[in-house]
Amino acid sequence: MLDFFAIFSKGGIVLWCFQGAGVTESFTGPVNALIRSVILQERSGTNSFNHNALSLKYKLDNEFELVFVVGFQKILTLTYVDKFIDDVQLHFRDRYKNELEQRGALKLLNSSFEFGDEFHLLLREAEESSRGRVPGFMKPFQESRKSQKTVKSMIETKGGDKDKERSGKKNKNAKKEAAAAEAAAGDVAKADGPGVVPKAAENGNQGLTPEEIIQKKREEFFRKRMGGGAPEKSSKSPKPQKPREKKKQEWGNNWGNSKLDYSKINGNSTPDAVELGKDATAEMSVQLDSMKGDLPGVECESSGEEAEEEEEEEKEMVAVPSQSKESSKKGGLGGMFGMLKGLVGSKSLSKEDMVPVLEKMKDHLIAKNVAAEIASQLCESVAKKLEGRVMGTFTTVASTVKQALQDSLVQILQPKRRVDILRDVLEARSQRRPFVITFCGVNGVGKSTNLAKISYWLMENSFSVLIAACDTFRAGAVEQLRTHQRRLNSLHPPARHGDRPFVQLYEKGYGKDAAGIAMEAIAYARSQSFDVVLVDTAGRMQDNTPLMTALAKLIAINMPDLVLFVGEALVGNEAVDQLVKFNQALADHSMSDKPRLIDGIVLTKFDTIDDKVGAAISMTYITGQPIVFVGTGQTYNDLRSLNARAVVSALMKA
Repeated sequence: MLDFFAIFSKGGIVLWCFQGAGVTESFTGPVNALIRSVILQERSGTNSFNHNALSLKYKLDNEFELVFVVGFQKILTLTYVDKFIDDVQLHFRDRYKNELEQRGALKLLNSSFEFGDEFHLLLREAEESSRGRVPGFMKPFQESRKSQKTVKSMIETKGGDKDKERSGKKNKNAKKEAAAAEAAAGDVAKADGPGVVPKAAENGNQGLTPEEIIQKKREEFFRKRMGGGAPEKSSKSPKPQKPREKKKQEWGNNWGNSKLDYSKINGNSTPDAVELGKDATAEMSVQLDSMKGDLPGVECESSGEEAEEEEEEEKEMVAVPSQSKESSKKGGLGGMFGMLKGLVGSKSLSKEDMVPVLEKMKDHLIAKNVAAEIASQLCESVAKKLEGRVMGTFTTVASTVKQALQDSLVQILQPKRRVDILRDVLEARSQRRPFVITFCGVNGVGKSTNLAKISYWLMENSFSVLIAACDTFRAGAVEQLRTHQRRLNSLHPPARHGDRPFVQLYEKGYGKDAAGIAMEAIAYARSQSFDVVLVDTAGRMQDNTPLMTALAKLIAINMPDLVLFVGEALVGNEAVDQLVKFNQALADHSMSDKPRLIDGIVLTKFDTIDDKVGAAISMTYITGQPIVFVGTGQTYNDLRSLNARAVVSALMKA
């Protein structure tokens, strides 16, 4: 039933392993995939992992730094695996406790772990217990409780409904009594005499005939129309104040409106316009700094030492809740010893000790814009990472959990592979082909703007750029890219590069096939020896199936070197939905066995969120891909790389 079972240390030393009968493939491939994708990436919120046709379940022993992994076929439903892996862990710990307490790789290698007989005994007991569970049968109707109920008991309403019925009956009786009283009053009025004229008794018009009431209402109507005062009322209410009218702005004639018209500046107009264009170019070149080499890391506001100390003091209140109850029963001396016992590292952490701290951490992450699902998984992963670990001397539960969470967040933000675009472009140039980058994302996140920033960064590093205008859907998309092209060429004039524009735009207008335009642009770049091709695509929502299919087609046909997802830092839970559905669409509509998914992330509008940087955590946790660029403003040099520790310090800031 089981394909393999392995016990190894977190240092990579296999202490004992078992391989099922008839299994020829080694377990090293699935186990290494588990280590790379789950354990090293701090994604141990769930204890299961799928690799090809195998399903792996694992358990971490943090006290002795061990990992227990069991693998079986995915199509099998083995209900006893969770309990079985717990039993194996307990028996292995108890049997080899002395050997495991001797730290060091050489001591573990010299120790012998003969665990086969006990393992087979536990496996046989687990399989027999699963077979012994007889599925329950349905009871016949005669033995059920429903058969013992009468029809009257089933029709009878609940207590709340009875009260409503009673109150309803009371209301009906009250209405009947009121109607009877009115009828009696009418009889009394008729008994007074037939010649008496009925008087109106509404709105304070007692004692007036209908003709007098009509005359009175006419007088009030004319008084209101002629601007007269309203009749005095018994209850005086304050009159609502009229809002102040906006004063009209008076504009003078000395503004010189002709000087404000710069619409004729296009680089090919009159000499005055050319001079103005040169002045604008000179002013822009003064404002923009050089961006040669690697991008600087993004800067975040980090919390001060005083704020961290205050936060630690607040969280120390929930250090060891179980011991505070015991100390409260004793005197003041017992309370002091209980506090010292909670601080000294004499006990291993349990999940109950960490629950209050993790709940606060989870709420803090959600408040910082981390998706709720991701925050729960992170806290669960930290709990599994710390459960059973012996605390250090004079350390609290809160400080231990916080440090573990910070380490996990830094590990998540640091990429599995480093995306070095400058190196990759040089390698593509040596192969005499352009390096192709495709940008995708939802509407309004800043794809075209950040494409222009990346173009400026590449031009600063002496790479020629061809922009492919594949957004043939949005009105003004091509004109926006043409404006960026003109401004970038003014910053890097063609005269410096052999009278050749350093950045060019390849466009075919609107309504065309985006995949065909991208293919033609790549072929044109190869023939004209461009270094980089930046493909701008139309913004699309993740639920728009036709547009998602078109994007998958563009990527599958042209096979770009890098697919970048452009997302804004303002999103919270929406980031999970966007990235999952973009990746799913690219996988579903791909034409190959190994589909091209998102390779990296461009995080925009980072300057608008202060310290709510949780979107960076959500995006990297979902995709497992790095954040390549961070947009921090609206000028061409407002482009940064991600500084993981700065982002984590801002995220943990109180």
